[in-house]
Amino acid sequence: MSPAGTPAGPRPIRKAVIPAAGLGTRFLPFTKSTPKEMLPVVDKPAIQYVVEEAVSAGLTDVLLVVGRTKRPLEDHFDVVPELEQNLAAKGDEKKLALVHETTELADVHYVRQHQAKGLGHAVLTAKAHVGSEPFAVLLGDDLIDERDPLLARLVEVQGQHGGSVVALLEVPRENVGMYGCAELLDDPSTQGEDDVVTLKGMVEKPDPADAPSNLAVIGRYVLHPAVFEVLEQTAPGKGGEIQLTDALEALAGMPAEAGGGLRGVVFRGRRYDTGDKLDYLKAVVRLASGREDLGGEFNSWLSEWVASGFDTEQPTHAAGDAPSQQA
Repeated sequence: MSPAGTPAGPRPIRKAVIPAAGLGTRFLPFTKSTPKEMLPVVDKPAIQYVVEEAVSAGLTDVLLVVGRTKRPLEDHFDVVPELEQNLAAKGDEKKLALVHETTELADVHYVRQHQAKGLGHAVLTAKAHVGSEPFAVLLGDDLIDERDPLLARLVEVQGQHGGSVVALLEVPRENVGMYGCAELLDDPSTQGEDDVVTLKGMVEKPDPADAPSNLAVIGRYVLHPAVFEVLEQTAPGKGGEIQLTDALEALAGMPAEAGGGLRGVVFRGRRYDTGDKLDYLKAVVRLASGREDLGGEFNSWLSEWVASGFDTEQPTHAAGDAPSQQA
């Protein structure tokens, strides 16, 4: 047994933790009464994309870390007898299947984060549920295109190398100060894997001139359970919060037999940032454009509107067009 209380060798990853207790103040007034995770991205709330990503990587045990205003998240993944009965009575099997899909998507659990003490604290609240297994953490502001399976790759790398694994994104050097930045270590064990690097440590929001690389940490992690013991010993940092970055820095310097070691997967696929209003709108447009059921008509309209010089004065419906009557 290792000092962290886990057997040697890789453990299968079954559980995903999704911190969802933030107030979402950047989306006020919408988030005054509705969680930011319920913002619609085309026709699904953002949180559903994140849960679907976990499930597609084989993680069907999902823990949502919520606050007291997050009841709509629980309702979304629960049964709705009245709605289901209504759709069944109408014979609307297509919409009924969509409702059942959210209920049956995963085994979803909830834990309350009573105080906003940072991402590290949110992860720590999952300790009792996760136990002594490696697990994934997915942040809801980052939506990863289902055609680019990032989480599955992190799971694979953790199984090969052990320790913990973070997702990294190459960003322009002048923007690196907006992120946690990876400090790399020359490691022969990752040679031959062009998307895998070993981290010596991390620097939170460095000055671009002093940044050790242009690889920024984004919101996907696969963590060794040793992180819980580290988080319990991590003092509050900036803003009085317990920073996950500080715990990852400690894990990078710990021996492998104690659950240490930190690697990164450099992601070069499609990522949609829903963390602020402009990037959220971009995400909706990009995802709608790629939909088989919407993309053709939507892209045709979008092309016409672009050609008009984004004329916001023109009527919504051209002559002869009728508004959709679909529910």
